[in-house]
Formats: sequence, structure tokens, C-alpha cells
Amino acid sequence: MIVSSAFSGKRFAVLGLARSGQASVEALLAGGADVTVWDAREEPRAAYEGRCQIADPLTIDLTGFAGVVVSPGVPLNRHPIAAHAASFGVPVIGDIELFAQARADLPTHRVVGITGTNGKSTTTMLVHHICHAAGLEARLGGNIGLPILGQEPLPAGGVYVLELSSYQIDLTQSLDCDVAALINLSPDHLDRYEGFAGYAAAKARLFQMQGPRNDAVFGCGDEHTLAIARETSARHDVGYVHVVQPDALEGQGAWPSLQGPHNLQNAAIAVEIAQHLGIAEGVWRPALASFVGLPHRMERVAEADGVLFVNDSKATNAASTAPALGAYPRIHWILGGLPKSDNLDECAPYFGNVVAAYTIGEAGPMFADILDPLMPVTRSEMMCDAVRQAMDASQPGDVVMLSPACASFDQFRDFEARGDSFRQIVEALIEDRESPCPPGTGK
Repeated sequence: MIVSSAFSGKRFAVLGLARSGQASVEALLAGGADVTVWDAREEPRAAYEGRCQIADPLTIDLTGFAGVVVSPGVPLNRHPIAAHAASFGVPVIGDIELFAQARADLPTHRVVGITGTNGKSTTTMLVHHICHAAGLEARLGGNIGLPILGQEPLPAGGVYVLELSSYQIDLTQSLDCDVAALINLSPDHLDRYEGFAGYAAAKARLFQMQGPRNDAVFGCGDEHTLAIARETSARHDVGYVHVVQPDALEGQGAWPSLQGPHNLQNAAIAVEIAQHLGIAEGVWRPALASFVGLPHRMERVAEADGVLFVNDSKATNAASTAPALGAYPRIHWILGGLPKSDNLDECAPYFGNVVAAYTIGEAGPMFADILDPLMPVTRSEMMCDAVRQAMDASQPGDVVMLSPACASFDQFRDFEARGDSFRQIVEALIEDRESPCPPGTGK
């Protein structure tokens, strides 16, 4: 784990003992801190009997505490811990802030921080992949992989590659990234902020924590991102703010896991970051070709009889589905679930790529009504029916794509379960085109 003398003799409270909370407690204890822990569940609390004080931070005097460490899932705009800690002048922080405080004790390293509404995970994984291709030791952390504090420190010259949500940035005060990137911005998580402006301001803080001679990288796909780039230019020295132009990056046809306009932007940002880490084109270009995409994000799950099957279950809103529809010229589109909006306006520019749509879930009837005047629509209702119908209608060169533009919670536990179901159905139907739906995958 990452251990630092920065915690020695200080008092911290940790609220929430899931993965990041547990890693925070262990790192603080190993660094010599006095730690008070709390979780609504008794079992995780019991694990710290004798090692920590067990008390709800909301019920204790926080005078003298160095911080209250909370999970990014704690809604600071509604949870009373924010006001309680503020009344004692104690900051509410997260594990990324603890990592930032520990950096001075780590071997010489660099930190890359990547944020945005869509594409964070793919871009973060791609930067990590390029670093390994260049022979650099690298660690994933933040909103992806294992909690960063629970991982072994990198040797000198290593690169920490952090995916950072707005919630994590809210809980961070001093993370000075050597390279920070904002991919894009569109309305999301508005229940946590005072409108879209509040959400955008949360993202902008990643660059406000940077020194003026550290590199800031921005996508060019929306005006909100460009506005933050302009604000950052006013604080950074000349030459340290970079707005990427994806169209200038050639060769996308050779990168099978990076298709679509959104992935071209993800790749362009990853390349810009790699160049600021000193990685040459002779390394990053082959790495783009060898990159294997993340599960449920434009994941190529099978190919049969000239038809490609793509699992994009992570696309839980229209903004994230839209570029997926731009990735291929002939798509059989499976969509629907628990709706986040009552329209598909952001997908409309790519409707010309859709051969037919197959609607499922709670949003199915609404989406079918929207799409009926524009393209052939099958009201499938269930995933298995949609996959079978799309497979039967497809021709060589077509793509059958699950890109739901919806949350999953009407029929599935989460987007991963939905994507796994799609994959299982595809594999079973390819194996036996006449078989019934596999047990447990009918939704």
C-alpha cells in the first residue's frame, strides 16, 4: 500500500468502509494516524475493533481533526456530514486527496488525471496501455481498478494514471497533476450540483489545482470544454494548454477497438498525453492498434457470417450512444431500458447509419414511437428477442449493436449484467441459430 509520514500524528475520520474507505483506513494507520471509522453496516465496523475508534463522525466533536474521508458516493449537497465538518473547520476529503498528500514521500513519479462526462475509462486505460508499451511502470486508479492507496508504490519514473469523476474532484484539494485532461462535458449528475454550471465547475477544479507549468489537455467537441480550456489558459503559462484536433490523427481504421468519432477523440487525447510523457509516435501508434477495449464499451463480442456483434451497454444516455452510432455504416440498433430522458435528439445525426431499431425495456414503447417515422422498428421488449430478430435481419457487413441510451435498472442489476446477458445470448444463438433463449438471459 501507499504509506506516508504526512499522516503521522494526525486525526482522521473515515465515513464508509467499502473498498476505497478500507484502503484509506489502512494507509492512514500505516502512516501513524489516529483513525475513527464508521459504516452503517455492523460487519465492516467490527473489523476495526481495537485498531480504530468506532464512532459516527456526525455525532462527535471534530475539533483538531485533519479531515473526514468519505466515499465519492456520499452526496455532499445533501449529506449532513458536510455541514457538520464545516462547523469545526474540518475538510471533507476522499482517498485521492490522501494520495495527493502522500506524494512527497513516493519515489519520483508523474500523475495523469483524466476526467470528462463520457470516455474517461477508455482514455484512462488507453494511456495506461501506451505507458506499458513504452516500458514505463504505470498504475491505474481513481474511478477505475483498485483504490490507489491500496496499491504498491511505483518505482522511480512511474506514472499514476487516474480516472477522476466530478465527485472525486469535489473531495480533492491538492492534486497537482503533471498532465490533466478533460475529454468532454454534457449534462450529468445534476442531482448533485446546482445545475450544469455547478457540474462543469467541479470538472474545472482539476485544472485549478495544477501548477502553471503542468500540461492541460482538452477535447474540442463541445463549447463547455473549450470554455474551461480558455479559463485554464489564463492561469497556465503559455504553451501548457493543449486543445486536441482529432481529425488530425490519422490511421483509425487500423485500431479495431477504437472505432467511432468518440474513440477518435479519446485516442487523440491519449496521444497528446503520451507525447507530454515523452512517448514517441513509434511507440504510441502500434499501441493504438494493439489496444483491447473495455468490456461493455464498444466491445466486439463476436463475429459470425460477416456480421459483427458489439456490446456498448455502458452507453446509459443518448449522448454516449450517439457516437457509437457514428462508428459503423449499417447498424441493427438494440436500445431501451430505464430512460434518463424523453428523447433521442443527440443520436439523430447518426440515424442514417441505422438499418433497423429493436426496442426493449421500460423505454421501449417511447423510443419506438420516436423512431417509427424514421426507420424500421421492432418492439422487441426483451433482450433475447431483440438479439434474435436483429441477427435474423442482418446481412454480411452489418453490425448488431447493443447501445441502450438508458440505465439498466428496469431489467438488469447494472450495465455490466446487461452487457453480459447480451454477450451470452449472442454466443448461444451463434452456436445454435435454432436454440431457445439460454436460461436466465431472457431479459
